[in-house]
Amino acid sequence: MKLREKNPALLLIDVQKAFLDEEYWGGNRNNKNAEIICGKILNQWRELNLPIFHIRHSSDNVNSKLHQTNQGFAFNKHVNPIENEPIITKNVNSAFIGTDLKRQLDELKIETLVIVGITTNHCVSTTTRMAGNLGYETYLIADATAAFDRIGINGEKYDSETIHLTTLANLNEEFATVWTHEKLMTEI
Repeated sequence: MKLREKNPALLLIDVQKAFLDEEYWGGNRNNKNAEIICGKILNQWRELNLPIFHIRHSSDNVNSKLHQTNQGFAFNKHVNPIENEPIITKNVNSAFIGTDLKRQLDELKIETLVIVGITTNHCVSTTTRMAGNLGYETYLIADATAAFDRIGINGEKYDSETIHLTTLANLNEEFATVWTHEKLMTEI
């Protein structure tokens, strides 16, 4: 059975211009082509006429790159929504908290989700965990997400690729099935 037969919804999490500013988020971003890959997946979803949900983060902090008054709030050019594609605005890490995402998915009788976006270890991870806990058959696309370097609790530096890969390892086969976009394209 092809994945498309399950009417999978594509969730594009926070694919916003703010994440092009590497230093602001910790530097050394991995998967620098993540937005391009998100765009390829989005185009495939559009061609197959499958459900699409654009999720964006709206920070309450006026100094944040993700505050609605900042240029970083805008969607990345590779994934600009088109007419009739739902846009859901959140202000916490999960796309399910404080939004009507679950209601919209339920109304469409969607049980399968494909998740892409930024960042792997924050909003993508939180949304993926909740999707799994809510019972959705969930797929996370590894190369359609990205992370930045992080500083540990003792001041040690963790590189973005380690952050990315350990986050994916924590999610895989517990909250979601982790695929590459190539695997997704063969299965869709």
